[in-house]
Amino acid sequence: MSALAARRRPVLAACGLVLAALVAAAALVPLPYTLVQPGVTADVLGEYRGERVITVRGGDAAEDPEGELLMTTIAATGPDATVRIGDVLSGWFAHDRAVMPREVVYPVGDSPEEIRDYNDERMADSQQAAVRAALDELGLDEDDLRVTVRLDEIGGPSAGLLFALGIVDTLDGDGSLTGGRTVAGTGTIAASGRVGPVGGVPLKTQAARRDGATVFLVPRAECADAAAQAPPGLRLIPVGTLDDALAALADLRADRPTPTC
Repeated sequence: MSALAARRRPVLAACGLVLAALVAAAALVPLPYTLVQPGVTADVLGEYRGERVITVRGGDAAEDPEGELLMTTIAATGPDATVRIGDVLSGWFAHDRAVMPREVVYPVGDSPEEIRDYNDERMADSQQAAVRAALDELGLDEDDLRVTVRLDEIGGPSAGLLFALGIVDTLDGDGSLTGGRTVAGTGTIAASGRVGPVGGVPLKTQAARRDGATVFLVPRAECADAAAQAPPGLRLIPVGTLDDALAALADLRADRPTPTC
């Protein structure tokens, strides 16, 4: 062994120890990411945790709607959870999980309580917009009846489209909007009936298929994301408005072709 090689060995060994220490330290450093996975679904035509999701007073309502309308969710690690590099790497390579920047999942608030309050407010706003959009669709006056939407412990605005569809199906009299299918979906709703994107759609399609859905209504802007990881046996239908969704469901009932992602 040359003298130069002999001198290099302790230097390389020292560098290796430093590198190992840095890697070990990096593995322990909390990272600003959130791990998400398919969450729960809830049939807006039925009950959730023992409470009916949609109730109507002052008007005719379908008592036993056919099929199901499943709103979908994602489950995320909490805003104060510790996420390390190992968690991030495993999430990146998993098909049933995803890694998202924490500020995307939790855009406001410094504490879990603030974030929960914010999501509850957005859920309430979404419910009100869904009621308005559905009643306008049916030509009904909000002063003549009272529609209540209840979905405890689920926040955010992403169930708006499904709420609106559930209200239409409940108030339209016969409860046959789905044609007996299990239809799932996601999307915000504006009082005008416009459907907006929500994020996390690939994971929501997994939750939908897991719970028996064969059709998924997806905001048009997120069609490509949904199609890239759609589970087998789930038909993806893009919608931009409440009218689009109702038209697609009518086509399904009549066995006509529908748009697809």
